[in-house]
Amino acid sequence: MVGYLIDMDGVIYRGNELIEGADRFIAELRESSTPFLFLTNNSQRTRRDVAKKLERLGIDVEEGHVYTCAMATARFLASQKPQGTAYVIGEGGLLTALHKNGFSIVDRDPDYVVVGEGRNLNFEMAEAALRMILDGAKLIATNLDPNCPTQSGMRPGCGAIVAMLEAASGVKAFSVGKPSPIMLRAARKELGLSTDETVVIGDTMETDILGGVQLEYKTVLVLSGGTREEDLARYAYKPDLVVPSIASLTPNLLPA
Repeated sequence: MVGYLIDMDGVIYRGNELIEGADRFIAELRESSTPFLFLTNNSQRTRRDVAKKLERLGIDVEEGHVYTCAMATARFLASQKPQGTAYVIGEGGLLTALHKNGFSIVDRDPDYVVVGEGRNLNFEMAEAALRMILDGAKLIATNLDPNCPTQSGMRPGCGAIVAMLEAASGVKAFSVGKPSPIMLRAARKELGLSTDETVVIGDTMETDILGGVQLEYKTVLVLSGGTREEDLARYAYKPDLVVPSIASLTPNLLPA
């Protein structure tokens, strides 16, 4: 058996446009009962929101096919400190995941300061987070992506916000999202796969491919997103397979 952990932006879609062949590949996975999860380092949306976006793009999935860094972060924190408390810089997806895993959201004396993506950050929030970190709250990042794409271009990502807090506090954040083995191992276990049955499909060397390589999963780099073929020479690791896009793949992983 083989199963897939599939990145979305740059692999399945770009912005609000479906990448050609993505719907066919996912349909083939479903028809062959091949296990798969969509993985995202964006903590803004709930898994239901992500599934709805995919549905509107023509991808037939349920929310159970979606695994977000917000979910991975919340589950990890709940395993570390059940019924803990968090001050959150982030939006609905992260807040929902924390609540579902027994965490309370507070504005003083939290166990953790948890940082995700979002447009609601202001300097007052950053000041409050800094004070809490200096008072002993642990700094947690849902991911360390420095920027994230929007319809109008790039905006600062979770990693940029975290870098500011790290610089101000002198405290290093602990990150749970890709390429962290915490998220990628939890996603594999969610599918009931072994290491040698797991394939990561992504468009980014620093997250998807690096995470897969570190855990000895098979890796497929698609060139429909942020990485060009000439970029590969810069890295000390390499994917098992490089293809122009997901349209070149079939469920048995052989190029079309």
